[in-house]
Amino acid sequence: MSRIGKQPVRIPSGVTVSIGDGQIAVKGPKGSLSGAVPASISAAVEDECVVFSRPDDTKENRALHGLARALANNMVAGVTEGFSKGLEIEGVGYRAELKGGTLILTLGFSHPVEMKVPEGLSVTMDGNTKLKVEGIDKQAVGQFAADIRGHRPPEPYKGKGIRYAGERIRRKVGKTGAV
Repeated sequence: MSRIGKQPVRIPSGVTVSIGDGQIAVKGPKGSLSGAVPASISAAVEDECVVFSRPDDTKENRALHGLARALANNMVAGVTEGFSKGLEIEGVGYRAELKGGTLILTLGFSHPVEMKVPEGLSVTMDGNTKLKVEGIDKQAVGQFAADIRGHRPPEPYKGKGIRYAGERIRRKVGKTGAV
């Protein structure tokens, strides 16, 4: 039994939710998002809440029930508050620079890495080693942050690389001299 799927998604004031032919659309103060509702799951707006129901208790429908509710909740949270992901760059000579809509990363390669900031997202910088990716779509924010981190993930010996804010890196002991 899905415990997440049974809970209704509260609709705050200033947010409108419309459901039609397998789609859910959410409009709020920060923008609008839309997404698909799985075919076997039905959604309805009742008493300032979005309620999801499933036809039976098969394993697939139980999983989709919770998924549909979680995606709708993320859409409502995104258009009201938005999402953000922090990144920290650590290493001698490693830095980032923002020029227009392009993020330029200097990560010890023979060339700088240029990444176009996707539409709907914004990148803010605090100095040249701290980044913050912000947007209303949780999946897009997390994916772009993961793409940035993927160019130079933190290594376990010196801790150099790009890490999420607050991420702890398990350090390994390096080689010891021959005795």
